[in-house]
Amino acid sequence: MSTYLRFIVSRMKERAIDLNKKGKDSKHPMYRRLVHSAVDVPTIQEKVNEGKYRSYEEFKADAQLLLHNTVIFYGADSEQADIARMLYKDTCHELDELQLCKNCFYLSNARPDNWFCYPCIPNHELVWAKMKGFGFWPAKVMQKEDNQVDVRFFGHHHQRAWIPSENIQDITVNVHRLHVKRSMGWKKACDELELHQRFLREGRFWKSKNEDRGEEEAESSISSTSNEQEPEPETEAVSSSQEIPTLPQPIEKVSVSTQTKKLSASSPRMLHRSTQTTSDGVCQSMCHDKYTKIFNDFKDRMKSDHKRETERVVREALEKLRSEMEEEKRQAVNKAVANMQGEMDRKCKQVKEKCKEEFVEEIKKLATQHKQLISQTKKKQWCYNCEEEAMYHCCWNTSYCSIKCQQEHWHAEHKRTCRRKR
Repeated sequence: MSTYLRFIVSRMKERAIDLNKKGKDSKHPMYRRLVHSAVDVPTIQEKVNEGKYRSYEEFKADAQLLLHNTVIFYGADSEQADIARMLYKDTCHELDELQLCKNCFYLSNARPDNWFCYPCIPNHELVWAKMKGFGFWPAKVMQKEDNQVDVRFFGHHHQRAWIPSENIQDITVNVHRLHVKRSMGWKKACDELELHQRFLREGRFWKSKNEDRGEEEAESSISSTSNEQEPEPETEAVSSSQEIPTLPQPIEKVSVSTQTKKLSASSPRMLHRSTQTTSDGVCQSMCHDKYTKIFNDFKDRMKSDHKRETERVVREALEKLRSEMEEEKRQAVNKAVANMQGEMDRKCKQVKEKCKEEFVEEIKKLATQHKQLISQTKKKQWCYNCEEEAMYHCCWNTSYCSIKCQQEHWHAEHKRTCRRKR
């Protein structure tokens, strides 16, 4: 549980920088009068690290208490209260996602290689889903509500969407019947789908570090046991070396035979002794050949074992070096992509700011021109009859553009109201 909650706390720290400063509010004189139980993001993080939460409801209650304290201390309409509401809403959403599928929640936050391809327990239903304006795309079913299906698409971004059930097809449907446009992104999504299906067939699930550590300890115990049972060749070598002192007897044979030659004429007993010594020398020579052969065989076996061990060590070193090179290359590519993305974001921001400045400047110019036109219009006189620019002044508020307009207006009504002195 603590592993999952650490991901949520890290999101909380990112989204609420002003709320995770421990001790910032508690030093205020009015804080203790308004807040009964003090809690902040660092406090929640400490409880997660110490494993004090026994259920997700306790964690949710602390997030709600953080919102309550913020609203009480800063006010319901404050900026801090808005941040706390957003934080609580996001926390509830993360907990809902966690309870929906723990495997998806962990893998989407840990992001190991091919994280979306690992099967969950239980497995998600695989479908072809079609969003409005797009073709059918491979996806996992997360949940279903009424006539809507919540899916997560295979592909680069692994986006989520609610799709109507009539736009859902089973994954076993032939792709030729779907009439899809086979773009590069679609092909990558299908490759990821195939890898996921292969993991399903092989029963390959994601294992956490604790499980890997347990397996490594089991393997190490097995290897140590096997190493204790191996030293039979050493025993053979020791036993052979213990019998070696019985071999160097030809010296005694020479001395005895020499004495036998000297005494052969004087005593029949000495002749018998010489014959017996010669037969013993032949037996010892045969033993020497036997153990020489044993040592040569053991030496050859040791050479072959050493050769195999050397080849194994070299092969493992090459594989490790290759994997390290692949990892360095992947990190370099990711870093280059991140730098490129950052540069693109920076340039887009500059272009947006420049366009905004040009837009504001253009608005100012248009406002100035409009003001000037209004001023010029106000300074002119206009024909009372046809509203064209006037040339002939009649009285205090009446002018005309032509004599025709003056005569028409005079006979119509102006002769009764004209204030011009005559």
